[in-house]
Amino acid sequence: MHQSIVTLPALARLPGLRHAFFTRQGGTGDGLYASLNCGFGSDDAPERVEANRARAMALIGLPASALTTVHQIHSADVAVVEQPWPRAENPKADALVTDRPGVALGILAADCVPILFADAEAGVIGAAHSGWKGTRDRIGQATIEAMERLGARRQHIHAAIGPAIQQASYEVGPEFPRHFAAEGPEAEQYFAPSTRPGHFMFDLPGLVEAHLNALGLASVERSRHDTAAEPALFFSYRRATLSGEPDYGRGLSAIALTR
Repeated sequence: MHQSIVTLPALARLPGLRHAFFTRQGGTGDGLYASLNCGFGSDDAPERVEANRARAMALIGLPASALTTVHQIHSADVAVVEQPWPRAENPKADALVTDRPGVALGILAADCVPILFADAEAGVIGAAHSGWKGTRDRIGQATIEAMERLGARRQHIHAAIGPAIQQASYEVGPEFPRHFAAEGPEAEQYFAPSTRPGHFMFDLPGLVEAHLNALGLASVERSRHDTAAEPALFFSYRRATLSGEPDYGRGLSAIALTR
């Protein structure tokens, strides 16, 4: 039985919106890209990626034309969406916000942390791609601030942290904790000793969750799916690299206002 989407109650219970963290199942691709690869950044056939994006939108009851994405660059930059733009005009950013019904904000990931946000009362939503660089630079906070500029109130914003690489799968080198020196001593709890001397197991989703919990949101909910450890469900850059595979698919996460 296919499991094409993961949803979280933090958003599923809110009126007037749809969201999904899509798995790799239920698409048109094969081989490395089996099967719901939604990333044009891969070497998959573009027509298959296009078809998969349309399938993903259909799963949440929206037309393919609703999906809006960005050219992700591991930044803390946020794009404001007034209407879907052609893919060739994707701005460079790693988060999107909108107050327009019918626009699906899409983020691609293959281990990095996808975050979906909604203030259903104000009718404002957001989506963010939080890799380690974006997490260090507080892309979650930048997304919330952009939502506030559209009329959201952070005490009404619900955040859902989607499937991502979990601590048990994310070994990093001895230099890595220094990237988070600005966090102070509290950052140490997200770096557990690895079995390899001098290396660490990094809890990236845990740090994302801590950052969001500190911002006074209505709720923060986190998926425990591990993209690197669940090959039947998720694409993973880390798993592909360790396996010597030449490429990997990208999973889509999306959110849209319906009214």
